[in-house]
Amino acid sequence: MTNPAPREFFIQGITLDGKPFRPSDWAERLAGAMSCFRPEGVQGGIGAFIGYSPLCVPRVINGVKCVIVSEALKGVEPMAWGFVMNFARDNELQLTEACLVPPLPKPT
Repeated sequence: MTNPAPREFFIQGITLDGKPFRPSDWAERLAGAMSCFRPEGVQGGIGAFIGYSPLCVPRVINGVKCVIVSEALKGVEPMAWGFVMNFARDNELQLTEACLVPPLPKPT
C-alpha cells in the first residue's frame, strides 16, 4: 500500500469574522520563519538557501494573501508544523485544505 501524498493547506489572511489580517506582510514573515525547513531536511549555516521553503510559501490567491503549507513539513520538523498551525488558530485565520479537481475524461 502506498502512502498518500501530503495534504496542503491554505492559511488565508482573513480572520474567521471576515476582517483582513494585519500586518500586511504577515504571509512573507511566516514563510520566512519557515524557510530553513526543506524536504531534504533543515538547512542552516553558510550553505543555506536564501528563499522560501517549498513546504511553506506565501501567495496571493483571488486577491487574498495566503500561506500554502504542506503537511510534509510535519515530517521534516513537527514543531515547525505545530507553530504554523497554531499561528493560524491563535490569530483566528481561515484555514482550508487544498483539493485537486480531477481532470475531465477525454472524449472518445
